[in-house]
Amino acid sequence: MASRLVEFVIAEDPPKRLDKAVARDVPEEASLSRTRLARLIEEGSLHVDGVAVTDPKARVAEGAAIAITVEDADESHIGPEDIPLEVIFEDDDLIVINKPAGMVVHPAPGSPNGTLVNALLHHCGDSLSGVGGVKRPGIVHRIDKETSGLLVVAKSDVAHQGLAAQFERHTVERYYRAVCYGVPDSNDPRLRGVKGTSFEPGNILKITTQLARHKHDRQRQAVLFDGGRHAITRVRIVEAFGTPEVAALVECWLETGRTHQIRVHMAHAGHSLVGDPTYGGKRKLSQKALNPAGIAAVGGFARQALHAAVLGFEHPVSGEMMRFEAPLPQDMEDLIAKLSRPALG
Repeated sequence: MASRLVEFVIAEDPPKRLDKAVARDVPEEASLSRTRLARLIEEGSLHVDGVAVTDPKARVAEGAAIAITVEDADESHIGPEDIPLEVIFEDDDLIVINKPAGMVVHPAPGSPNGTLVNALLHHCGDSLSGVGGVKRPGIVHRIDKETSGLLVVAKSDVAHQGLAAQFERHTVERYYRAVCYGVPDSNDPRLRGVKGTSFEPGNILKITTQLARHKHDRQRQAVLFDGGRHAITRVRIVEAFGTPEVAALVECWLETGRTHQIRVHMAHAGHSLVGDPTYGGKRKLSQKALNPAGIAAVGGFARQALHAAVLGFEHPVSGEMMRFEAPLPQDMEDLIAKLSRPALG
C-alpha cells in the first residue's frame, strides 16, 4: 500500500504529552485529526528523532523531529453510483448538499445502494482525502429519508472531527420548515397543559423532553421524562391556514439533534406533521375550514412535510462562519399554495 511521510519539528513550549504536542504542531495540510493521530501513534507509525514511540503520554521536547508514516486511505467497501446531486457548496474539506426527499443518507439493511454516500463517492472521487483511514465521505449528521434539505458532509479527516465537535456542542444552526396539523399558538389552553411544553416571548413554543427508542417499535422514538437523551425543539408559526385555522406552516429549530426529534416533539405537542406515516396519521379536516383542493392536498401528501431549510456552522479548517439556505421543494410549495386558497362559500 502506498504511503506518505509527514515531517515537522515540535515548536517551543510544547504540551507535556506527545499526542497533544503532535496534534498542536502537525501541519494543517496533512489533514490529520487528533483521533487519527492517536491511532497512528498506537500503530507505531510515529517516530521521534528516528525512534518509534507508541505511548501517547510520552514526553516530547521542543525541537524534536517528528516523522509520521501515513498509509493512503483504503477504498470504501461502498460502491460509487452516478446519482445527480444538488451541490450548494464544495471545497477541499467539505460539501453541502440539498438532499431530495426519498434519498437515504447512508447504506443500511433494506437500502444497500442509491444513497447519498453512494452518490458522494462518485461525485467526489479522488478529492476524498480519507476519513479514519478510509476514502469515504464523513457523515456527521443525517436527515430522514423522506425529509428534504441541507446536509454538510466532511471530505477530510480534520473536517470530520471539526464538524462532529460542533454538532456535539450543539453550536450548529439548523432551521426546518414544516406543515403541521393545527396551530401551535400560546392562546391554546390545551397546549399549555401538555407536559414538556412552554412558551417563550414572540409566541415561540418550546418543547423539552427526553427521547429514546420506543419499547415496542424499534423504528420509532418515544418521549420520556426519565432516562433517554435530552432534546429541545423550538417552534414558530410562519402562516396559519383555514377558517377556522386547522393547519400551519411552522419554523422549527433544534437546540439538540436527536433521531426524528422534530417529528416526535410535534406529535407529542398534538401538532403532528402532515404526511408523517410514523408519528402523524391522517386527521380529518373540517370541510368548511379549507378549500377542497387544500383538503385533498393534505390527505394525499406522500411524506412528512419537513424540510431542512437553513444550515450554519464554522468551517472546521478555515474558521469562516458559513450559512446556507435551501428553498422549499416543489411538493411543499404546492401543498402550501393549496392550503392558502380561501374556503368555499
